[in-house]
Amino acid sequence: MKILIDLNHPAQVHFFKNFIFEMKKRGHKVLVTAYNKEVAFKLLKFYKIEFVDMGKYNKTFFGKIIDLVRKDWKLFFIVKNFAPDILMGLGSINAAHIGWLTRKPVLLFDDDEYSYPYYKNFATKIIGFSGFKIMGTKITKVNSFKEIAYLHPDYFKPDKTVLKEIGCQNKQFFIIRLVAWQSGHDIGRYGLDEKSILELVGVLKKQGRVLISSEKPLPKSLIQYGIKIAPNKLHSALYHAKMLICDSQTMATEAAILGTPTVRCNSFVGINDMGNFVELEKKYGLIYSFNNYKLAFRKVSSLLKDINLEKTWQDKRQKLLHDKINITKLMIKILKEFEKTHTFTF
Repeated sequence: MKILIDLNHPAQVHFFKNFIFEMKKRGHKVLVTAYNKEVAFKLLKFYKIEFVDMGKYNKTFFGKIIDLVRKDWKLFFIVKNFAPDILMGLGSINAAHIGWLTRKPVLLFDDDEYSYPYYKNFATKIIGFSGFKIMGTKITKVNSFKEIAYLHPDYFKPDKTVLKEIGCQNKQFFIIRLVAWQSGHDIGRYGLDEKSILELVGVLKKQGRVLISSEKPLPKSLIQYGIKIAPNKLHSALYHAKMLICDSQTMATEAAILGTPTVRCNSFVGINDMGNFVELEKKYGLIYSFNNYKLAFRKVSSLLKDINLEKTWQDKRQKLLHDKINITKLMIKILKEFEKTHTFTF
């Protein structure tokens, strides 16, 4: 069977990597198309996953519209040449468009609903993770988070050597994660500013080392805190961190699944916040989300006083993992059935 997987973000490399390894092991041909965003190409090369370079993202609104058309055009010819039996992606608008145009089945996974309006009429089947609020005949809900596909203990084993690499063998450390706010769904949104980050750093460095992972270049005042680590080791660092403070979406969920206390602060938080964050906070208590920095800072300060923080969060993590489906195994099962019937039977 021939499978085409369209990737739009570094986290999607992680999401599909174990599935790709297993499909190739079973003799299937897998073609990956990927966009040059952050460390996506570095990750693909590290995992020795061959891919087609689909170019970079444009940062302007009209540029993104042009990108959509250009990438549809490029993907159309790739699909015509490769002739896949199925196209797959994580909220991939391009895969949905071209699958529909070439009459190929399209299986998409989604958890944030932002791209759903642009692919809903073109995808064949949609798997909605926990918190995906939309219902429909094409949508099947599964009790899992996309991050479990690569952070489930069946696949992820934290690497202790990362502690030596970042110089934290004998001291606790904190990670601050900042995003660039340049994706299509980020227009008009915002997260932590430089002044807030400096205040956080001032408090955190009294109790350990502070490391900042950022999609955008750091200002001079924060450069010294930039984390220097191979992208494939970031999850191990996140596992061992005392706490994550971020304006990120994906890494906030990753930290929660790893059992790392997480305080998230950005303008997405509110009554229309994504369902996965609501569940992680209200049901599992693994994450705290705020759209007000002062409240976020107050929560960070209170967590620092909790002497049982690590054990409490690891206990919460075990409950989460017990409740949720191993999504990689589910993907493998779906494709095994699809190979027999060439339809989606669930």
